[in-house]
Amino acid sequence: MDAIRCESLCKNFGNLRAVDQLNVSVEQGSTFGFLGPNGAGKTTTLRLLTGLTNPTSGQMWVAGEDVSSRPMDLRSKVGYLPESPSFYGWMKGREFLLFTASLYGIDPAKARDRVEQLLDQVDLTDAGGRLIKGYSRGMLQRLGLAQALIHQPQVLFLDEPASALDPMGRRDMLETIAALKGETTVFVSTHILSDVERVCDHVAIINRGKMVASGTIDEIRSSQHGSTFKIEVEEDPAPLASLLGGREWLTSMEGSTQGDRHLFRVAVSDMDTAKKELPRLVYESGLTLLHYELAQASLEDVFVDLVTEGEVGE
Repeated sequence: MDAIRCESLCKNFGNLRAVDQLNVSVEQGSTFGFLGPNGAGKTTTLRLLTGLTNPTSGQMWVAGEDVSSRPMDLRSKVGYLPESPSFYGWMKGREFLLFTASLYGIDPAKARDRVEQLLDQVDLTDAGGRLIKGYSRGMLQRLGLAQALIHQPQVLFLDEPASALDPMGRRDMLETIAALKGETTVFVSTHILSDVERVCDHVAIINRGKMVASGTIDEIRSSQHGSTFKIEVEEDPAPLASLLGGREWLTSMEGSTQGDRHLFRVAVSDMDTAKKELPRLVYESGLTLLHYELAQASLEDVFVDLVTEGEVGE
């Protein structure tokens, strides 16, 4: 069952279409990365999915609720951390979370236990008794995450949760998000590729309001760039080229010589099959293997290619 689904989702602001025919499916329990450059429509999509703004057209469902109908039940099923959360600075961290719990109607005794659990989870136990106005940016982000989790939501939306944090703060935030896997469905909107690679199992890339790629990170890498194996041998790789000829999973092959080393590049369309067959074919060729490496495109390579397509000449 999908925890999040939207179909042909559009949002216009005057003549500007911020979200354009967007189709997204997020499996229950997954950690989903929503990637795009600044201005791509990520935050607008989050506001649509959380019911904070209405779509121009299209449909969307979150945690089994039709968001377009603005159901009250949706509020108890989702948590939301905006990019720059705001708090009552005169409150203490623990006090603020207890106040938030009361807004959700959580029993006071259970709320106290839940607050202590969350303060420990986001590493704010010691700071829970201090005024929020004295918190650092990283502490505010972690408090915002605790607030979004207080009612144990089925779906958690995070908008650029680590973009303004220092390296230590980012590490702590990502570790906390990673620990949520299996506890709730997490939808992370960001433009920081390394964060997505660390914590997400599925990714969608949006540009100018349109979906340009979706799938696992490996699927996106392979679909855009394929995979290339680099093989170095002592002898002329012609025997290996002969064995590879006609393989259905072979896309291209080329060789070059560097001194007494022969480099052979093999591009494939089916990485799983190639992983199994290539070592066997190298052995059967009788060549002396010096180096064997799978060279995949990075997520950054794919991202840059996708978001810059069509920009030349505009």
